[in-house]
Amino acid sequence: MNPKRVAWTLLSMLVVGVPAWAADAAKPRARDLGVPFTGTPRRLNAITDVPGVEVGHVTLISGSGKLQQGSGPVRTGVTAVLPHGKSSPQKGLFAGWFSQNGNGEMTGTTWVEESGQLWGPVMITNTHSVGIVRDAVISWSVARYPSLDLEDWWALPVVAETWDGWLNDINGFHVKAEHAFLALDEAAPGPVREGNVGGGTGMICYEFKGGIGTASRRVEDESGSYTLGVLVQANFGSRAQLTIAGVPVGAEIPEGRAYASSRNLQGAKADTGSIIVVIAVDAPLLPHQLKRLARRATMGIARTGSVASDSSGDIFIAFSTANSEAGSPEGVAALKMIPNARITPFFQATVEATEEAIVNALVAAETMTGVNDRKATALPHDQLVSLLRKYNRLTRPNVR
Repeated sequence: MNPKRVAWTLLSMLVVGVPAWAADAAKPRARDLGVPFTGTPRRLNAITDVPGVEVGHVTLISGSGKLQQGSGPVRTGVTAVLPHGKSSPQKGLFAGWFSQNGNGEMTGTTWVEESGQLWGPVMITNTHSVGIVRDAVISWSVARYPSLDLEDWWALPVVAETWDGWLNDINGFHVKAEHAFLALDEAAPGPVREGNVGGGTGMICYEFKGGIGTASRRVEDESGSYTLGVLVQANFGSRAQLTIAGVPVGAEIPEGRAYASSRNLQGAKADTGSIIVVIAVDAPLLPHQLKRLARRATMGIARTGSVASDSSGDIFIAFSTANSEAGSPEGVAALKMIPNARITPFFQATVEATEEAIVNALVAAETMTGVNDRKATALPHDQLVSLLRKYNRLTRPNVR
């Protein structure tokens, strides 16, 4: 399908009032509301603060009312994270992954575990679109890089998912290969759109509207200053669990819970869903160290209240953009690494950035009505600010 035609198709599916960049620029993030966080972010407070990392989204929104499988309503999409931009997919980077609770999918991770390397992008979509997005990454690579030796080249793309079936016609299979192509083609450095975008379009977090969130941290080491960035697709947790900056926000705002009207998702099952965490760092860390970083994402999630329920898929991947020639088959690789004895600040940065990325996703998300007029209500900013003030946690007392 012609990429330009795809772009126009997507525009026709989206509710457009003002340009996306203008709307996003006007949106507050969690820090703008006075939410206190530890650690120092980089300029964008996003995963794209790590040099070379690019992010792209394709958002699919169409239809309303009663579910008609194959027709909609559609509330879904694709997010692409390119570790080294659109350079050759043959450039392997050191990586590690971790599954806190495995009721989910992240393809390609057996080879990440075996080789200690990530080749190509990390894609995120809905649960029932993993296969087509995975295949699309291979097709995109073959088309984009004509220099590939197709007799010898092969790929095991990394594609992760969370379930958006409460708002989206998930069994209508609305994500197509061309949507993955466009997410990859339009990936860019700079500010990252958050909330109801890309793979996060139809997601729910702590029974508020959820989605995509990101954050970054500066990490100081005796060898230099480094950047660590996190991107999450947040689709997990029950309302009563939600904690922001130590404040029991979920318990204080019990109204308007998503899933409350669904008999098969009440009680313990109301925390259905998952979270995908992508961690990027420009420090020279080796695969075993990156796996240790990926494990620490769990602690950032726990700061927001999650207990990693039985029905949740909590799956994380971390990669380093340093040692960029580690995947070369030629010669002997000369590698650098931060000693294990100095890795703790990177653990701390991972925990901090993961926590903030989740809260950013909640703050950016907007109320959405989907399948069968089900509604996922956005976290109300005014009530959040009021609660932060009530518990003496507001960092900007003039925020209203």
